[in-house]
Amino acid sequence: MSYNPIAGKSIVLGVCGGIAAYKAADLTSRLVKAGATVEVIMTDGAQEFVAPLTFQALTHRPVATEMFALLAETEIGHVSLAKRADVLVVAPATANTLAKLAVGLADNMLTTTALATRAPILCAPAMESAMWDSPATRSNLAALKARGVAFVGPAEGRLASGAYGIGRMAEPQEIFDAVTLLLARHGDLADRHVLVTAGGTREPIDPVRFVGNHSSGKMGYALAQAARDRGAAVTLVTTSAALVPPAGVSVVPVATADDMAGAVLERLNRIDALIMAAAVADYRPAQAAEHKIKKEAGGEELMLRLVRTIDILAEVAVARGHKPSPVVVGFAAETQDLLTNAGAKLARKRLDLIAANDVSAPDSGFGADTNRVTLLFPDGRVEPLPLLSKLDVAHEILTRVAALFGEAPASPAPVDAE
Repeated sequence: MSYNPIAGKSIVLGVCGGIAAYKAADLTSRLVKAGATVEVIMTDGAQEFVAPLTFQALTHRPVATEMFALLAETEIGHVSLAKRADVLVVAPATANTLAKLAVGLADNMLTTTALATRAPILCAPAMESAMWDSPATRSNLAALKARGVAFVGPAEGRLASGAYGIGRMAEPQEIFDAVTLLLARHGDLADRHVLVTAGGTREPIDPVRFVGNHSSGKMGYALAQAARDRGAAVTLVTTSAALVPPAGVSVVPVATADDMAGAVLERLNRIDALIMAAAVADYRPAQAAEHKIKKEAGGEELMLRLVRTIDILAEVAVARGHKPSPVVVGFAAETQDLLTNAGAKLARKRLDLIAANDVSAPDSGFGADTNRVTLLFPDGRVEPLPLLSKLDVAHEILTRVAALFGEAPASPAPVDAE
């Protein structure tokens, strides 16, 4: 049920001569597993590091190595590959190949294909630090970026020479994520800005203790990834430090309900959808202690006076008024009377959609990788979903959000830094 922007796409992977060429095999495997058709072009230098047979075994397709060789369908190789490509990835991209691409040279199969294609190009540079920092390379990078070529990396780390510095090719997963972002630009949420909240808020008792809940943030992170994969600009307001945010998502770290409310309300007029997947604490200590409370001083009992936290969705309802934008989606994590409680929250908070789930169930509770939700709408519709992965649940919700947008105009581009 997940929307996969890579599935069914034709990806041309250009592999240049460098020790990082072995990582291109890992990248190829990831792309093929995601459902892409991968066509590999290897320069002469690349073949000194990895044999073409490696890529042929992974892709089940011939590897292009000769400039003037015909492909199986007898079409001219670089023209055929250039036309078929949905994206051209160059990984590793050496300083030599970047220089050729910058000036439009076409002296091998890879550079000729790059010159002929109209598909987006993504380069993952890999070279020694001195080469990366050279004025010539910097000039070439500027020229390529000005023409719309995208880049991922390089990273800092141990280089082939044994030195430590900037020049390592980005890891295969990072390049995979960059390909996903390029291909997602035409998804059904393109030009939309979605804000997702995730995790459980932490209301401080003292500098080392807090009132919180068992929320892991997994559902919110799945929603952020799914929205990104469908082309949206995504802001993730999160309390979770244990999860790795999806690539390409703007992250706003928060801790308390007040922090989260401020982050959401500040951006409310610049987003198209708000999905409140966070488990916001309902109560907080009336006064947090300035220093750690010592058990010797507290005796056998510690009495805490709790007060209500800010109701973020209620504040959103007031701020939005009766405007149709942004679309607002809530979650109801319940342990009893699921539909009754969720329906009441839907009406009380004037939501466009609410996802209700029984967190006492072992397969849909906090921390689980799966979820079983029921979707409720203001018009009385109730849609129970089967047990799904949280990513699949996220896509089901976003499909309904896309339908709710209708003809509403998109909001201004987000201003959050990644």
